[in-house]
Amino acid sequence: MMEIQQVRAFLTVAEELHFGRAAERLGVLQPPLSRTIRALEDDLGVTLFQRTTRNVKLSPAGEALVEPARKMLEYQSLALDSVQRAATGETGRISFGFARSSSRTLAAGLVTASRRLNPGIVFSLESNVFAEEGLARLIDGTLDLALVRWDRQPPGMTGRPVMIERLCAALPEDHRLARRSSIRVEDLADEEFITLPEHPSSTLRENSMRLCHDAGFTPRLAQAAPDSQTIGALVASGLGVSITFDSVSANTREAGTVAVPLDIPQDPSTLYLAHLSDHAKPSLEAVLALAEEVLPTVA
Repeated sequence: MMEIQQVRAFLTVAEELHFGRAAERLGVLQPPLSRTIRALEDDLGVTLFQRTTRNVKLSPAGEALVEPARKMLEYQSLALDSVQRAATGETGRISFGFARSSSRTLAAGLVTASRRLNPGIVFSLESNVFAEEGLARLIDGTLDLALVRWDRQPPGMTGRPVMIERLCAALPEDHRLARRSSIRVEDLADEEFITLPEHPSSTLRENSMRLCHDAGFTPRLAQAAPDSQTIGALVASGLGVSITFDSVSANTREAGTVAVPLDIPQDPSTLYLAHLSDHAKPSLEAVLALAEEVLPTVA
């Protein structure tokens, strides 16, 4: 197998066609250079140079080797550059999970800014990742970064708050409560509700059900819808109402709907940009540093 040192020596001699000048260029003595070339010829089983006392010229085999040898040095240089850029965080692949209905705008802002500043970092985006799933996948390594909610910070996890979310009611624009500045959950007792399907990683549906029960009624479910966009369309058509986050409403609001804040004794929800504390990934460090500016910490 050809070694890079042998390839470099061969090309220098091929360019100079003089062992003395080639040795001077390489910063070595001529005898070791001659031995390197002879060892390469022995390894390949061919003569690379035709030598006389007066001159040196390439053999047919040597001429055939010149271009491949140059490519080998180019590839070595590319390999070294790629490794060094990866080690400094200039290149890499980041798996980024988020819930598209609530946090896609935040995700888009970070990915776009990273592309401009660090074009060597490539994102793999997953836009249907809810809180519990996101945390589990950060732990098992299938995600590097996620926008998630939690009530208590999981061990080994680092997260910075980047958005505060409050619950609101999505109503048809001609609804009797649509012009209120805020409403109580009990004001919705006679309504039919449109919700997301039950999902073990999504807390929004369960939150809505609990709020209704705490307000003294069991919500009547008109329809389960697969996503927030569909819920918005169904609300606009007058099928029912929905409880959602204000961030979801802002990102997916359908024409013909309004979002009215809920007057509830419940703390707002916090969305965190989360990752493993001991990730040891330079490209992720570069993205996190950029995120400090793109997605500033909220109180």
